[in-house]
Amino acid sequence: MIITISQLGRFDSTYNNFKGEINVDFGKLRHLWWLTLGPTEGLGGMKYFDSLLNCSNLELLELSGLQLERRIPDWVGNLTKLRTLKFQYSSISGTLPSSIGNLHRLTVLSLGGNNLTGMIPESIGKLSNLAYLNLGFNTFSGIIPRSIGNLSSLIQVSLRENKLEGTIPSSIGACKQLILLSFALNNLIGTIPKEIFELSSLSIALDLSRNNLSGVIPQGIHRLKNLDLLDLSMNHLSGEIPSSLSSCISLRILDFSSNSFHGLIREEWSSLKGLIYFNLSSNNFSGPIPRFLAQIPLSYLDLSYNDFEGEVYVKGVFTNTSVISVQGNPRLCGGIAELRLPKCTSIESNKKSKKLSLGGILGISLSSVAACVALVFFVLVYFCVKKKKDTPTESIQIIESFEMVSYERIFNATDGFSSQNLIGTGSFASVYKGVLDEKSTNVAIKVLNLQERGGSKSFIAECEALRNIRHRNLVKIITACSSLDFKGNDFKALVYDFMPNGSLESLLHSCTKLDHMPPHHSCKLDLIQRISIAKDVACALDYLHNHCGNVVVHCDLKPSNILLDVDMVAHIGDFGLAKILTLEQIPNANMSSSSVMRGTIGYAAPEYGLGNKVSTEGDIYSYGILLLEMLTGKRPVDLIFQQGQSLHSYARKAVADGFVLRIVDPMLLNDDVNHTFLISLVQIGVQCSSESPHDRMDIGNVIQELLSMLGKATSNSTYKFGARATQETIV
Repeated sequence: MIITISQLGRFDSTYNNFKGEINVDFGKLRHLWWLTLGPTEGLGGMKYFDSLLNCSNLELLELSGLQLERRIPDWVGNLTKLRTLKFQYSSISGTLPSSIGNLHRLTVLSLGGNNLTGMIPESIGKLSNLAYLNLGFNTFSGIIPRSIGNLSSLIQVSLRENKLEGTIPSSIGACKQLILLSFALNNLIGTIPKEIFELSSLSIALDLSRNNLSGVIPQGIHRLKNLDLLDLSMNHLSGEIPSSLSSCISLRILDFSSNSFHGLIREEWSSLKGLIYFNLSSNNFSGPIPRFLAQIPLSYLDLSYNDFEGEVYVKGVFTNTSVISVQGNPRLCGGIAELRLPKCTSIESNKKSKKLSLGGILGISLSSVAACVALVFFVLVYFCVKKKKDTPTESIQIIESFEMVSYERIFNATDGFSSQNLIGTGSFASVYKGVLDEKSTNVAIKVLNLQERGGSKSFIAECEALRNIRHRNLVKIITACSSLDFKGNDFKALVYDFMPNGSLESLLHSCTKLDHMPPHHSCKLDLIQRISIAKDVACALDYLHNHCGNVVVHCDLKPSNILLDVDMVAHIGDFGLAKILTLEQIPNANMSSSSVMRGTIGYAAPEYGLGNKVSTEGDIYSYGILLLEMLTGKRPVDLIFQQGQSLHSYARKAVADGFVLRIVDPMLLNDDVNHTFLISLVQIGVQCSSESPHDRMDIGNVIQELLSMLGKATSNSTYKFGARATQETIV
């Protein structure tokens, strides 16, 4: 490609089949005002990239679908005539320079699908003419800048699929022209600002799904009369859905799944006649299914795992089992045969029963009481003879929270519990890799050892702990099995999402490269990865201790129970020793009791050894030891810790004497590592593992410290792990 026309104003090479390096010195085209390259496979390099600095007349610069492998230079802020800047899916890395705020004429900024890291600069709030903002599918971290509220001309905003944290700024309510807003797939917390629901301009989408948002839906939802898509799924939202939702008559897609909403599906919602997708699964909704759902043209309806009751209709969407789900509602009846629900009690028989005489009613009641007494007596005798002491009857109610599978499916999924599929073993269970569905999706199957004392209790504790909690940093139960094996013996198993990067334990101490890892991937963890994992675990503990209703204490936090998904996101697993505390129990949590010590030697809090009850402070202690192990590479039961010395005292002395760098994992000591971070991290680990529970750090403060470090560390790093997500649709 040779350019000789110095007066060229527009250069557009979109949708061609060019390959190789872009060997063009665009700096010689001083009149160039429009430059578009890509998208095309195999095109990249751009040898004279920095020559674009001389193209001071550029109004449109679009480099999409290329393999540039570059950072956004600070000089981009000098192209002050730019109105459109698009670097999409072009392997752009590094941070977004604050000089971006100099582009006052900019109306389109689209940087989606790259490897951008660090914080979104506050200077972005200076782009007063910006209408389209897409920073989705990157790895931006930190908070959403409050200055976003200055962008009053915004029409579409997508920050989806990053690592943004903190709360949604209420200042977004000043963007009165927004038609699309997506903050999905981040780590945002707090409530949804009421100002968002005052944006009556929203018409394409409001997507806040897959975050950690809590609280209730603001009453102002009725203002979203023109909205097409509303997705609040996979958060921690609660309360009832405001009846004023009925005003959102343009809705076609509505997803409230995987929250803690309760109440009824209101008849007023029958005004939502345009709905084609409606998902309320995994909440606490109750009452009958309203008739209007059978009358509107739904293409998908999911009411599973709630507490609906009564009859399921046999018309409309309810006639197609491929687009409807009602499982996990034990009080539903009727419906088409394929749903396999029990038959409903005849209304006519109920009417007849009301006409019985008082004597007849008394006779039937007495007979029923006698029959119940006899049945109870029989059951008690049966269970005493069978000696099923390890299986409390409440386990039946607990496991009903999950879709059940048969022993045969579990057997086939693991190739007959083949040793080749064995991932690991523990005190109460063995874990196998398996394939449970036709899509060949890998799952982890935890088979309980019921012969081991406490095996059944571990199963019940795990079901109880996980049935009502959802968080991106906790393992997710897919299904469960409580049945008999082929020999008639009790069998219990839990099926989880498979974590392809294994456990933190294996990566720290026995790292072997996994088959799925790309050639450039090292199974040794660098500092940014370790901080990120520590942050993920802290966020999970914060949720368990403070944001999931009752307080859940894990009681066995250690590296082997920290599992890593394909994107190296950490998930806490193994809730077999978990304890759920009601709010009334918390003040007395540390009072002495004769309870058995919970946890693993080296990680269990010292007060547990004295018989104290479990507490959130006990988990903080385990977290401190976990963090110190990640930083030093030494287990708390290492042979060097003898004669009263421990990992905690070992690190505490290093902090006091000023030689922290002598005890950290040598893998972390390189020229790129900020030694101040290492010292601060060890200090956090030491304070969290203090002997006195009252001296341990608050988990919220831990998260803030780690977020601050990540923001500073990633601002100077091009590191990016995980698979590229699907393509963003905005601009």
